[in-house]
Amino acid sequence: MSQETRAPESGLVDIVRDLLMAHRMTRRMFARYRQGELSFEEVKSLVWDTEDAVLFRLKERSHSLFRRERGESEVVMRREALFDLAVGSLFHEAMKFRENFYQRSVYGPKVHELRSGAEPESEELFREFEKILEGSAVRLDEALQETEALLSQATGQLRVLLAGHSSNGLVARYLTGHVELAEDVFGQDLDSLLADLYGSARAGFQLAARSYLRSGYFREAEQALVQARAHGGEDPELAGLACFARGMSAFLDGAYPQALEGLEGWLATDPAAEETSYASLAFAAVSRIPQLVADDASLAEAATGLASRIQTLLPPSGDQAAEDGSGWAR
Repeated sequence: MSQETRAPESGLVDIVRDLLMAHRMTRRMFARYRQGELSFEEVKSLVWDTEDAVLFRLKERSHSLFRRERGESEVVMRREALFDLAVGSLFHEAMKFRENFYQRSVYGPKVHELRSGAEPESEELFREFEKILEGSAVRLDEALQETEALLSQATGQLRVLLAGHSSNGLVARYLTGHVELAEDVFGQDLDSLLADLYGSARAGFQLAARSYLRSGYFREAEQALVQARAHGGEDPELAGLACFARGMSAFLDGAYPQALEGLEGWLATDPAAEETSYASLAFAAVSRIPQLVADDASLAEAATGLASRIQTLLPPSGDQAAEDGSGWAR
């Protein structure tokens, strides 16, 4: 995948991660506030003007990915623009909560402490302080309610946004890898969420698996493929991909007999044309095995034979592609 196409993909999954984290943190923080247990340090971890605060990161990433300067030819789609607007509004309302909470939790105690020993001529100043603190209490509750409302709206708009980016495998990987968080934030079980976003739970797991394969995370790909097959019955294509993932994972672990077994299974499923893109990886791995098992003639011979068969799947420039890909194996 080119860097140009990968950047928006990775940018979107960062936004998903930050919003889901912000959703959970905000709900927990407001619950602690209502119980009278919230500290200002907790608020800073949610909203501040640095990268340490999750809502700041979310706002900055959303602006970077979805905002365009006037005059640019690329037009921001309505769903992206609405999501970015919701996120920006969420950040600013949360900032209002932070500022008013700071006045109440930090300034308030100082005012009360100083007033007990203050000179009479300072009384008017303290009355002004009290007005400010009374007003901040009202504004604090208003900001809390607005933040909760905007958090709900931003989460709903994220669902719309993700449905429009249903080919993003990194997002599918994140959702299937953080089941409890995804279910908690979106308020539904993972299978129904994947069905809403990708058409079926099987399609969601399959998309995640292919993304893992492209990134070289073969064990994770195999686990996602197991889930995909569990949600859609036996499928020769998915079974073949599972064999490929298992074989490549075994190769990286140095389990060469199991690597050959897995890749033999993949080849036996007669990989579809679009799956032959994996052939260069398989060839690069299998063609190295004879050197790695020089003391096992039968295993080296089996690897040589399998490499020859895999080579037939390579495009005309496959020899060079395999040469280039051989350095990938680790």
